Amino acid sequence: MSLPPLPTLADIEAAALRIAPHAAVTPLLRSPALDAVAGGHVLLKAEVLQHTGSFKLRGALNRLLQLDAAERARGVVAYSSGNHAQAVAYAATKLGMPSVIVMPKDAPALKIERTRAFGGEVVLYDRYTEDRVAIGGAVAAERGMTVVPPFEDAHVIAGQGTLALEALRQAAALGLSPSRLLVCCGGGGLAAGCALAAEGVSPGTVVHPVEPAGFDDYARSLAGGGR
Repeated sequence: MSLPPLPTLADIEAAALRIAPHAAVTPLLRSPALDAVAGGHVLLKAEVLQHTGSFKLRGALNRLLQLDAAERARGVVAYSSGNHAQAVAYAATKLGMPSVIVMPKDAPALKIERTRAFGGEVVLYDRYTEDRVAIGGAVAAERGMTVVPPFEDAHVIAGQGTLALEALRQAAALGLSPSRLLVCCGGGGLAAGCALAAEGVSPGTVVHPVEPAGFDDYARSLAGGGR
């Protein structure tokens, strides 16, 4: 079985230009208090100020903007417990296409409400007894929709990589060259995209995927050799 092509720095740069009319350029913030604790410069990328409140919009926009007219007319389907759900619903509505979002019944009520408010048709499922990928695939097959996965997609990864591309260029404008880039790690799409971007524009920056203590399922999966 052949693997899908991996994104490149050129793909991330193209994504940055593609999504620019629709995504916010979020600020890179300084905190003297954090600098004092760390004993050096700490820069915070305030992606919470992105439309829909997270970096997920970057990948969703980059994927949806590359659909042709026929695909746009049929719409998209995604599965997510919150942030990707809102991003796809928002991006689809903004670009004039329908969206179906498969979400677990126990997802935060506010995220379900916001996904609907952004224009997404929400399909709820039981995460303990049902398979969201299978449900999304069935909806896509029935309606001819395009599946927009939350992370395992080259276009989504390239879109998420624009966060690091933007942040590192903002740091350079401040005369700073970060030695480390700490990236939240869930499914790995953001970490992969940011690592590609850093390798291309700031090879001296070491990328560290990070997880909350007690919720380190990615690290434990790698250590155990299985999810």
